[in-house]
Amino acid sequence: METPSINTLTPEATGMMRLVDFMSTMSANGSSEAGCRSEVRPSNNSCDGSQKEPSITASAVSMTVGIFSNSLALFILVKSYNRIRIKSKASFLLFASSLVVTDLLGHLINGSLVIFVYSFHKKWETFDPHRIVCGVFGACMVFFGLSPLFLGSAMAVERCIGVTRPIFHSTALASYHMKRLLGLTWLLAALVAVLPVLLWRPYRVQSSRSWCFFHMEGPKDWLDVLLPLLFSMLGLMALLLSIVCNAMTSCALLRSRLRRKHHCRGTSYHIEMICQLLGIMLVSCVCWGPLLIRVIVLSTRAKEEPASLSLLMVVRMATWNQILDPWVYILLRKAVLRKMFTLLHGCCGPKSYFLQRWQRSVLRSSLETSNSGFGPTDCRLLGKLPDTAIKAIA
Repeated sequence: METPSINTLTPEATGMMRLVDFMSTMSANGSSEAGCRSEVRPSNNSCDGSQKEPSITASAVSMTVGIFSNSLALFILVKSYNRIRIKSKASFLLFASSLVVTDLLGHLINGSLVIFVYSFHKKWETFDPHRIVCGVFGACMVFFGLSPLFLGSAMAVERCIGVTRPIFHSTALASYHMKRLLGLTWLLAALVAVLPVLLWRPYRVQSSRSWCFFHMEGPKDWLDVLLPLLFSMLGLMALLLSIVCNAMTSCALLRSRLRRKHHCRGTSYHIEMICQLLGIMLVSCVCWGPLLIRVIVLSTRAKEEPASLSLLMVVRMATWNQILDPWVYILLRKAVLRKMFTLLHGCCGPKSYFLQRWQRSVLRSSLETSNSGFGPTDCRLLGKLPDTAIKAIA
């Protein structure tokens, strides 16, 4: 049967046919746009070419800078650990070196996994059909995220005991106790990391398809809510413990300074360590705080909303913790701090009483470090040294 042309129809019929064609065209366009928005694509292609996927450049740059920074800090810490003879600082340097090694391995492993995923254009169905790589990726994200927080809190507790209870620290906390505590912190982080696999709640590929983490979107049961909450609460508790212990240590050192209790053991290395601990705590709070809080919000929300972009942004902010941590040890060392005080001395004038006290403290610490342990240094003799001799030695 031959279809009549538009010219043979009446004007009313012609207008009706054009209206039907227009509505069908709009319906088809709307369906295709909705499919574009709802579809999660493994490649970088988009429906209109205007959407931009996260680039591999940021991950590659972060990995390179992190490896360089942690390698430099590890060289400095190992050199200091081999030279130091003060027991309390040896324990601190053991934890600090372990923290830098953990950050270095985190950059190597997680960065390599990200580059591997991008090399396959984020097509997880192609290279990881059984979700083995995703499980390893998610476990590494959790382990190398919690380990620096646990190690930072352990360092803060160790320094708090060393400053407020020095006799108990020297008698009860031996070297093997410190190594056992170090192993327990890594073991706790590893247990939290493998817990989703043990409970048959495997890690999921996130919406950006560039990384794996807990089940944060879609229908969830109580275990899907509990696991990310456990991760966030443990991280926040570690940060809170670091804040409390560092505050107690700082108050004890300040009170000792104000009371002018100059013991035989110099306190310059205590000041150096507490400056480094405060730097680590500040970096951890700024970098990890937003991610831990965001995970709690996403886990406990009642309304399901897409969270890929905001979660990816706070994760990238958290990776800067592993880049900035080594620079705390590089910049806040005794030699660098002494140069800073020297610059302040030049600005404040030649009669800076605080700088002279700092130089005396550095001299006491240096003499005590070189002492073989046959007896305490004569503090009264050190206090009577002239300023010219102190400046010449320092």
